[in-house]
Amino acid sequence: MSLSHIYTLKSSFFLMPISDVPTANPRRTQASNITYQRKAISITSMHHSIAPAKTRRSTFNDVDIHSRHAKELKNVKKILSEKARENSLDGLYMIDMIQRLGIEHHFEEEIQEAVQKHHLKLGTHSYGSLDHNDHKLSEVAFQFRLLRQQRCPIDTGVFKNFMDKKGRLKRKFWGNTEGLIELFEASQLSMDGEDDLDEIRNFTHHLLHTRTIRINDPHEANVITDTLKYPNHKSLLKFTPRSILFPSSKIGKAWLSPLQNFSKIDTQIANSINLKEIYAVSKWWQDLGLAKDLKFARDKPIMWYMWPMACVTDPCFSEERIEITKFVSLLYIIDDIFDIYGSMDELSLFLDAVNRWDLGATEQLPDCMKASFIALYDITNEFAIKVQNKHAWNPINTLIKSWVRLCNSFLEEAKWFNSGKLPNAEEYLKNGIVSAGVHMCLVHTFFILGQGITNETVALMDDIPELISSTSTIVRLCNDLEGAKDGKQADNDGSYLNCYLKDHPGVSVDQAKENIKHKISNAWKCLNKECFTPTNPFPSSFSKICLNAVRMIPIVYNDKYSPSRLEEHVKSLLYSDSI
Repeated sequence: MSLSHIYTLKSSFFLMPISDVPTANPRRTQASNITYQRKAISITSMHHSIAPAKTRRSTFNDVDIHSRHAKELKNVKKILSEKARENSLDGLYMIDMIQRLGIEHHFEEEIQEAVQKHHLKLGTHSYGSLDHNDHKLSEVAFQFRLLRQQRCPIDTGVFKNFMDKKGRLKRKFWGNTEGLIELFEASQLSMDGEDDLDEIRNFTHHLLHTRTIRINDPHEANVITDTLKYPNHKSLLKFTPRSILFPSSKIGKAWLSPLQNFSKIDTQIANSINLKEIYAVSKWWQDLGLAKDLKFARDKPIMWYMWPMACVTDPCFSEERIEITKFVSLLYIIDDIFDIYGSMDELSLFLDAVNRWDLGATEQLPDCMKASFIALYDITNEFAIKVQNKHAWNPINTLIKSWVRLCNSFLEEAKWFNSGKLPNAEEYLKNGIVSAGVHMCLVHTFFILGQGITNETVALMDDIPELISSTSTIVRLCNDLEGAKDGKQADNDGSYLNCYLKDHPGVSVDQAKENIKHKISNAWKCLNKECFTPTNPFPSSFSKICLNAVRMIPIVYNDKYSPSRLEEHVKSLLYSDSI
């Protein structure tokens, strides 16, 4: 069960489970009553109706809009620089809004300078000014979150003066909604060993949830509910409710209007770029011709583009998003070969061809499987040459290893399916972390972006570094957990939940779900450590892509989008000039 089981189109930037392909292999003898079930919706394929970008959206003067963009950018940079010189909390609030709007790639140097200045002001080790009682709870929690996000070392001891002798939040703060929200948001960045932050997260969640029941203010109740559903750190904020994107504490700030003006223009340009990329992806897929050879497989190039579109957000990486989409496409196709087409002997031969990386090894394969391997071989080799030309590093060996590992995991699942036996839970998860496809996609993303390529990072990529394994663990377990919530997993479904229940006969379904939630929480702690520790060998830009891969999940499973509204939602994001 690959990434393609986990995601299909949910909103313009999201993939979720899909059900528009067979769940059984008519060509494979099955002793199995295990159903590796695809859980989702049927969406009409969009790619045949995509026309060139210039004919599909309102035209605007490129020179004029780029001129306005440059002017507004200069204005915002000036304001941000002034805030950095002031070294005030208001400057950090402005940075927070920049990040909420998803335009931080324009201000990386300014943001880093301002945050480092503020960090120095607070004191590298003691953070003395933070933990005095004259500082508001919301301010301390906010600064903790923002500084940790920027990889500044900051200890959870900054909250000690807000806690009682039992380590719980002092009662006098229980009615402070703004403070509780900021504290809840800060707790999402906990790392291994920070039990105090875990306690803060659980307690603030309880207090806030209780408050939604007791207060008479519908607006405040909605803000709290949205916050609990979409924590800042764990969500793609541009696609969350407006109360999350524009918190009331930011309304009325002098810098907000210039930021919104710039963001609107930036969004227009980004949407135009995205639409051109969709057209390019559609044309590439049509020219490739695999859809004609693989009638059994999925034919959804626009959906496949949504993953790189959501994860790699900087508009300047247009070519890179298109390249990444090619490998997401191959992931879907090869997953379908292993799930619903190839016999066990054919799948072993296909894996052997990938292991040997040899076109001659495909002679005994059916034509459609041969065509798929040729496409994988050619596209991967071309990709490696592009990376070498752009970044002076040939990644072909690492790329091949990622595909060998992925296809091995697919074959392992095919064996389980064919035998009719569920693996134990930990065996399932170890394999599922690979078969999710996250590692393969992120390996290709890392190389095409070309940032932080060193002997150390490449050696880590040859294996599965914790940054990626924690990302994949969250994706895999969230998919299994959400599948159980919506009732779309059969009792004998090949999921972690059912493997765990098989291993622990006396455990209830609810207890098994709590175990999954605990594992997800631990994986988040690991991911936070990898992303925010200054010694992390991977650049922050790549860490952000890993975070975005899991930030998709709350939107993927947001039930307010019904299948009938999905395409319109996608189109509104692509064609709208508004934020």
